[in-house]
Amino acid sequence: MNDMRAPAGQGGGFLFRLVSLVRKEFRQMWRDKSNMAMGILLPIALILIFGYGLSLDVKNAPVAVVLEDASPAAREAVSGLELSPYISPSMLASMHEARRLMRERAVDAIVRVPPDFSRRLAAGHAQIQLLVHGADANRAAIVRGYVEGALGTWALRRADRGAASAAPAVTIGQRLWFNAANTSTWYLVPGLIVLVMTLVGAFLTALVMAREWERGTLEALFVTPVRPTEILLAKLVPYFVVGMAGLALSLLASQFLFAVPMQGSLALVLLGSVLYLLVALGLGLVISSATRNQFMASQVALLTSFMPSLMLSGFLFDLRDVPVAIRLVGHALPATYFMDLIRTLFLAGNVWPVVLKDCAVLAGYAVALLAVARAVTRKRLD
Repeated sequence: MNDMRAPAGQGGGFLFRLVSLVRKEFRQMWRDKSNMAMGILLPIALILIFGYGLSLDVKNAPVAVVLEDASPAAREAVSGLELSPYISPSMLASMHEARRLMRERAVDAIVRVPPDFSRRLAAGHAQIQLLVHGADANRAAIVRGYVEGALGTWALRRADRGAASAAPAVTIGQRLWFNAANTSTWYLVPGLIVLVMTLVGAFLTALVMAREWERGTLEALFVTPVRPTEILLAKLVPYFVVGMAGLALSLLASQFLFAVPMQGSLALVLLGSVLYLLVALGLGLVISSATRNQFMASQVALLTSFMPSLMLSGFLFDLRDVPVAIRLVGHALPATYFMDLIRTLFLAGNVWPVVLKDCAVLAGYAVALLAVARAVTRKRLD
């Protein structure tokens, strides 16, 4: 029966109690299927919804083409629109019909070829009118660029045939760095890792810990010889494992579902993810200890972890384009540094100044939040 007793010595007692508590936490987590659903099924849902349902690209944008000049030159001028994979042109007979479709948001833009286009083209000063629906400024700018690019191919063809007065002396060779596929999927999918880790680390941990405060199970532990540090470590280990499982799912999805290349080191990705997961777990423990109520914990975790990670970390918007006050809030969030780190490692590679800076910041946040969690978790009954 000696193997059932705590090992002699303070260190042995600590290890014995910690292993026993971790075993208890795993059994409790396995019995509560809602925890497993939130820890595994919810990240899978996030990966599928954001990976397939969210895109910043514009494809097959509906564009109305009004040909008031039916000459071959006019038709050739807009022929590039039909060849573009990003534009879906519709030939219309009148501006009245085109305006009606624009008001109904059935088309994003109107390309109007005026009736005197051929005559002005012969004189060397022809114009084509472009009207863009501007309610969504970002989409409007993208559609305008697509249409202007498609119309520009016609001008280049005329220049090659010598129809222009002088061919351009300089041509521009374009190359897209860090996103050769030119798709927002490569930009968004690495950010999903941040959301998944935040969900499991902060949101789920805060909710589960608050539930145990409500049920009194933590109070039952407080009357035992275990120390607060052992309780916290025992709570951290199971959800750390769940968080790493969410990371594995995200990495597999990025490679096999979305074909996002990983230019950097997998070891650095794992290191950064471990640091951020410790940050998220520490934040969840602090929230649960401060609220001790499931409803309050869920609201506070939503407002302080998941929503800022979604809206203010650079996942959807570049922080350089937002007001200064919002930018300062974003740069105060640990999720911002993990977002920067994970995207750099996926798309640009091992950029050491970025990697070292972001890892140092995440390590500082992890130490601070875990220290606060230890300070607010005391063996006392309020």
